[in-house]
Amino acid sequence: MSLIAYKMFDPGLICRGYQFKADAMNVTEKANCRSNGFHCAENPLDCLTYYPNFSEAECWEVEAGGDIDEDDIDSKISCTEMRLIRRLSLRDFLEAALLYIVRHPFREWNGNVIRDCGAAENGFAIVRGVDPAAAGPQGAYLALAKENPLTRRIEEIALWEVDGSGRKPGVYYDCQGKEREEAD
Repeated sequence: MSLIAYKMFDPGLICRGYQFKADAMNVTEKANCRSNGFHCAENPLDCLTYYPNFSEAECWEVEAGGDIDEDDIDSKISCTEMRLIRRLSLRDFLEAALLYIVRHPFREWNGNVIRDCGAAENGFAIVRGVDPAAAGPQGAYLALAKENPLTRRIEEIALWEVDGSGRKPGVYYDCQGKEREEAD
């Protein structure tokens, strides 16, 4: 059995001294989430717990296989086999995070998700709510997940880049791309 997950590395595909290979199956002997194996996360946002600055790391979509172990801290898993599928840009990473939120609307929220209204930090904002809105500086990404007020299921997602023309710095936008008068 294998599953798609996400992993961040130090530059050069290094994690805890191990040199991963992008073009081969990476294999280790044991998988224990607390002490060994190749670690990755089902929720892309959980990777930020271990590598908080996206711009200083490499993020990859991976296939985790072999023996798999989980703990109850977050969606982190440990596996004995890992194949690197593709390197993710920040935009790709945020798309994967939004899709995770859509697929798992009732799971505990990652600490990087802001309720209702928020401003970008470290290049992005992820905001979830009944009528979410976000703002950010030039170059930031605004990831929005609009939920149904009765079912809490996600009805709409949007991912905007603050580019200075279509989306202006410091202005709050909703899922439709409309400007908001106020942040609240």
